[in-house]
Amino acid sequence: MARKKLYFIIHKPYKVLSQFSNEGNNIGLGEVYKDLPKDVYPVGRLDLDSEGLLILTNDKSLNHKLLNPKHEHVRNYWVEVDGVPNQEALGKLQKGVDINVSGKTHRTKPAKIAIIKPDIPERNPPVNYQKHPNRTWLEIELTEGKNRQVRRMTAKVGHPTLRLIRVAIEGLRLEPLKSGEITQISEKVLYKKLRLS
Repeated sequence: MARKKLYFIIHKPYKVLSQFSNEGNNIGLGEVYKDLPKDVYPVGRLDLDSEGLLILTNDKSLNHKLLNPKHEHVRNYWVEVDGVPNQEALGKLQKGVDINVSGKTHRTKPAKIAIIKPDIPERNPPVNYQKHPNRTWLEIELTEGKNRQVRRMTAKVGHPTLRLIRVAIEGLRLEPLKSGEITQISEKVLYKKLRLS
């Protein structure tokens, strides 16, 4: 008998691995989400120091559909950066910058950039505001997802990322989930929001 397909959305907390097992001094998703079925796993990943939207499922086909580089899927991030980017820096992020990916130079695709003022709880532990007194929140919309791409992009224009939250994948939104929260979603709704056939 075929196993029922299950889908969950989580708000991955800061300093939690995008895997269920612990590794070294870092905790995995299994420490936060203890009651999930054993065959559920994350689709894609978020860095240890990134937060936000992550999909958990036992549907192996979803991984291929969502991460296939032939199909562009819009991803939105709220990014707190060091300093106050000027129009030149914002323009470079929009048009594309050269970043290093696995030892090779990669020109990022055009991105949508907006300065925002999100009303969100402080991270635990918080950003060091004494070290970074001037900060700006950006919303960055990408159609690609190279390793640590957002961090590499903002560093390239002189504004290193201090905090990064993935808030959306296509029409699937993180809100209203708070850090560490989880909700189950139906296959029909999930596929519709992700614009998958």
